[in-house]
Amino acid sequence: MTTKPKYSMLPYQREDRDIYAGLEFDPNNLMDLWPDNMFQDPALLEARYLLGHHVLGSPERSDVFISGAAFICYDRSNLNVRVGPDCCIAIGVDAAAIRERLLYLPWEVGKAPDFVLEMASKSTAEYDIGSKREIYQSIGIGEYWLFDASGGNYYEEPLIGERLVAGRYRRIELTEEADDSIRGYSPLLDLYIAWEPQEQDDARFSLYYPATGHRMETYSEAVASRHAAEERTAAAESRAATAEEESRQLREQLRRLKEQ
Repeated sequence: MTTKPKYSMLPYQREDRDIYAGLEFDPNNLMDLWPDNMFQDPALLEARYLLGHHVLGSPERSDVFISGAAFICYDRSNLNVRVGPDCCIAIGVDAAAIRERLLYLPWEVGKAPDFVLEMASKSTAEYDIGSKREIYQSIGIGEYWLFDASGGNYYEEPLIGERLVAGRYRRIELTEEADDSIRGYSPLLDLYIAWEPQEQDDARFSLYYPATGHRMETYSEAVASRHAAEERTAAAESRAATAEEESRQLREQLRRLKEQ
């Protein structure tokens, strides 16, 4: 398992003004209203769990912001100019201050998010690989990843990773493994991000540790492991209690024999 790097937290420079005055939501820009986005849910929920587990760790770090519900504003004169990623991560920031503000304001945070992940759906795919990508590039998001659980029906590729180099996105090299999975290395996270086909379900979003090659447990696997450990503990405690009771009964029998 990799060692999580430590960052000095950027001071949050909160502006003393009513930033919400005149703020309106444009339904044409709220892609979350599309019902086919439910297609994203299984992989997206897994991705948020895995990314949060790796980046935040335990206890939860105050210098890491991770969210699937944040609007990133990129025009300080008009907060209606904003974009909403499926998952974004910012490291070395005041996470509590960002959540209190209810919007991600790069000029107050001190920088743009470091990482964004988008999950494909029919209604969002063109936006994700087109103008949304250009927005992320222009505001300086360091890594941009796109995951298509369908195998490429929407993005034309199952997995895409890009890294910001001199202000422009450059493709991260991907490899196809013997099991038909596709992986790419994230320098920011020090992890391999993987698209893994499944026999019955859509592809699985997975993370691998480069040092060991081990795959990070999914949420369902982690729950199953915890339940198994709890069952083993309960069984051991039951055996110990039974042995203690048998020992007590034996001591009682010996006592009675001595008294005869």
